[in-house]
Amino acid sequence: MKEQISYIIDEIARIGVDISEIQAEQFYDYYELLVEKNKVMNLTAITDFKDVVKKHFADSLCLCRIHDMTEVRKMIDVGTGAGFPGIPLKIVFPDMQLTLLDSLGKRVRFLSDTAEKLDLRNVECVHSRTEDLAGNTYYREQYDLVTARAVAAMNVLSEYCLPYARIGGTFAAFKSADIAEELAAAEKAVSLLGGRVKKTEVFSLDDMGRSIVLIEKVRKTPKSYPRKAGTPARSPIG
Repeated sequence: MKEQISYIIDEIARIGVDISEIQAEQFYDYYELLVEKNKVMNLTAITDFKDVVKKHFADSLCLCRIHDMTEVRKMIDVGTGAGFPGIPLKIVFPDMQLTLLDSLGKRVRFLSDTAEKLDLRNVECVHSRTEDLAGNTYYREQYDLVTARAVAAMNVLSEYCLPYARIGGTFAAFKSADIAEELAAAEKAVSLLGGRVKKTEVFSLDDMGRSIVLIEKVRKTPKSYPRKAGTPARSPIG
């Protein structure tokens, strides 16, 4: 285990993030919980230890390179799946309040158990469709940071995520490196939903070309958005 802990610390340091040995142990425990649960339900296709560290943990933490996480008090991870990027960011920044949102109950139970076993405080795991939860005033426009690492076009992701960001908050979308055409197609949606593209960072993580798009929330999202469940994917804005 000592070798694995050192590997986690070193790999995360490569992207400019320093973590303690205790945090590295949390990451290792997270890895073990992930691969064990993956035997009975589909959480990830990536299960090799080194690949999980690089392609899930380090990839999630690349957001720290372009966004000041020390200013994030409340974060929601939309369509979090197995907990990426939300749980890695919470391990490194334990003081923030984190909401993990997913539409599959089994995944939400896994996330809740994982947060408890990793001793992560102020983590709320919510089972809901994002279109449904965004109409709830307890969650709508309440977050400093909204993240999504889901496989969906930017105009669809914007409708899923921007309603959760407070004015002055940020929506961070994790995407592939080739983002220019997709971003151009989402321009109308981003503006309509109250956002403005602030920054796009393209980088390479070993053999992966990646980008993170930061969208600043500059106006309230119209009350008619997001549309009812399933509509954003079937009929994207634009």
